[in-house]
Amino acid sequence: MNGTLLHLAFDAIAWVAAGLSLFWLARRADVRFPPAPTADLTYLAALVFGAGLGAVVFGTANLWLSHQGGVARSIEGAVAGGIVGVELFKRSAGIRARTGARFALPLAVGIVVGRIGCFLAGLEDFTHGTPTSLPWGHDFGDGILRHPVQLYESAAMAGFAIVYLLRVRRNDRFVIDNGFYLAVGYYGLQRFLWEFHQALWRADRPLHAVPSPVRGHRGLCARHDRHRAKPEGSR
Repeated sequence: MNGTLLHLAFDAIAWVAAGLSLFWLARRADVRFPPAPTADLTYLAALVFGAGLGAVVFGTANLWLSHQGGVARSIEGAVAGGIVGVELFKRSAGIRARTGARFALPLAVGIVVGRIGCFLAGLEDFTHGTPTSLPWGHDFGDGILRHPVQLYESAAMAGFAIVYLLRVRRNDRFVIDNGFYLAVGYYGLQRFLWEFHQALWRADRPLHAVPSPVRGHRGLCARHDRHRAKPEGSR
């Protein structure tokens, strides 16, 4: 299976895993979230449409601003688009209550699974890290050991999910009520840290002048330059 199809397969698995985690929290773990119309089909449509549109707009804009053609998707764009879509729906429906609390664990689980897909997709996904001599460096197929930043991110979000579950099972109301804010904030922070090991951090590209949580993955359906990075010290 080529990298693109493998990535798509893990995207689908990530959506399913996120949905199952939401179902488990609400039905099996019997967590009492703040009242919200999250079962409303219009609400769900706004969420899914906003997330999908944001993912493509952010990812593709990053490609174009980096002088590369094609279409790509961005996790950060999906999060931002989903939030905007939901907030627009809430404004039109006159809803003032916070509605994101129950999506903290699904967000973390989706990223954990999705980033494994990025890792398995290899170099063509262009989410690999910079060259490294560390023992866990991974050869993505070009003979160079690189930071597996996709797995760093996956592990970081898995850690968040574990801590979140421990607190939720203890009925920590602060974590339950503010879980989505905590998940998004934590995601942005850890992503910022991993950007320093991201292969595409290049000062000659508009969005790569500084590490930024606004950068997303750009592997799917995108054309990229194929210049191989050289190990440190060989330049």
